[in-house]
Amino acid sequence: MTAIAEPRPRSERSVPRAGWMVVGRKEFGDHILSSRFIVLIIVLGIAAAIPLYFLAGEIRDAAQNLEEFPALFLALFWTAPSSVEQIQLPAVVGFISIVGPLLGLAFSFDAINGERAEGTLPRLLSQPIHRDDVINGKFLAGMAVIGMTLLIVILGISAFGFIRLGIVPDAFELLRAAVWVLVTFAYVAFWLAFGLLLSVVVRRAATSALIGFGVWLLLTFFGRLIVGLAAGLIAPLSATGEDLARNIAFQANVYRLLPDTLYREASLILLNPQSAAAASVQTPATVAGYEQAQQQISSLLSLDQSLLLVWPQVIALVALTVGVFALAYIQFMRQEVRA
Repeated sequence: MTAIAEPRPRSERSVPRAGWMVVGRKEFGDHILSSRFIVLIIVLGIAAAIPLYFLAGEIRDAAQNLEEFPALFLALFWTAPSSVEQIQLPAVVGFISIVGPLLGLAFSFDAINGERAEGTLPRLLSQPIHRDDVINGKFLAGMAVIGMTLLIVILGISAFGFIRLGIVPDAFELLRAAVWVLVTFAYVAFWLAFGLLLSVVVRRAATSALIGFGVWLLLTFFGRLIVGLAAGLIAPLSATGEDLARNIAFQANVYRLLPDTLYREASLILLNPQSAAAASVQTPATVAGYEQAQQQISSLLSLDQSLLLVWPQVIALVALTVGVFALAYIQFMRQEVRA
């Protein structure tokens, strides 16, 4: 009698546990070799070099008076140069707050809809990886490229201060600069998550790029104007000082809903150890509070004191980033992808 062959067990595709790493490595390599990476490195480098060029002489003169600039290395980042031909240039922090969002949007506005337009998204999802590995890998690859770009720019500024101006930072300054780099990373990561959300929701890459850069332009250059008009309607000004303080406090609270304001305030407190910088960030709600702030004696804050002052801004930036990425994640997991 011939033996009956037993049916072979059905083979199942093995799903790698770290599928997001496979997607992330592929995306990271594509970003590094892309022309947009080189262009953004040049743009960020120019944005950081312009204020440093006009600030070099002032920093060299300030080196003789350390009481005015107790942390001379950190002054490279937060000090704005004097007016140049009636044009007030922002500091390095100001330039990064303007140009940094472009870095996040450039690496994410076509992350999903670009794959869909080329017809590679169904093929990618048919691979033995989990569906969420795609969006997680793309987001982490963008964060890795952003971190490397920011590190290159910061090291370039530090090298300029060391070689051109002879500024040698101490451990106190390096620690503050490292915390500020992390805050900058969280700020740009918010715009990366926002661009990723647009790439999931909007079908065309050109449309998502137009919306992303339009929102960046609106919030960065016209955000304060819009908030000022809204404050005039909700908290109108009058002749009394209390109403004026209430209007200013209302505008400050609304400003803190903008990522740009959160980043600028956190950067100023971290990079400038003087207590006067922290006092300028805290907006008094009454006239008595304003007078008390004016009479405050300037002193140097330790790092832990600065962190206590800056943690609301940092938590708000991280919460915005997590919230926007969660929306992109949920929307992508619910979308139907057809071959």
